[in-house]
Amino acid sequence: MPDAPPPVGTRVTPPAPDALDDLVSRWRAAAPGRFVPAFDPDSGRTRARVLVLLERPAADTVARGDEAVSSEDNPNRSSRAFRDARIASGITRRDYLRWNMIPWADPGPPAVIRSAELDSARDALHELMTALPLLRSIVTLGQPALDGVMRYFTLHDTPVIRTVLAAPHPSPANGRHRAEQHVRIVAALSRAMQI
Repeated sequence: MPDAPPPVGTRVTPPAPDALDDLVSRWRAAAPGRFVPAFDPDSGRTRARVLVLLERPAADTVARGDEAVSSEDNPNRSSRAFRDARIASGITRRDYLRWNMIPWADPGPPAVIRSAELDSARDALHELMTALPLLRSIVTLGQPALDGVMRYFTLHDTPVIRTVLAAPHPSPANGRHRAEQHVRIVAALSRAMQI
């Protein structure tokens, strides 16, 4: 069943700060020139059973500055394609947490993601994984996210191991394979909830 918005006139109270907000604050303080979005307040947050990892914050997310959130509500085609797949999969927003393998964006235009950049985010992924006590599975969207998780599993001294399902990134740049991309994301999300 799709998520229903609150009735008109209902006052929505933001969630109390939690471990995820603390992580964002620490990552921002560690490198002041670096952009780190907030976690989606409408997601499962620390009670999420599925972690959805994309690659890194999108340019339009970075452009929103301090108001930016890593969310399926972001106004870009990748977010809309992911939201459509998430709804088709049957999982609710409270079931999952959306984030990026590389949680920050450095100043300047984004470059091709290399192993060194994935490795620089390894400890951040570990901190996130330990903050999700109910986590059962990870869905990676795109090759860099999958590579980053596998490098974390095999190079971190004490990784938190969970089942991983990989699907294509929901980018419109994958246009030739858009139908398959949608089917694979739906299947990955659905199967992740069955674990």
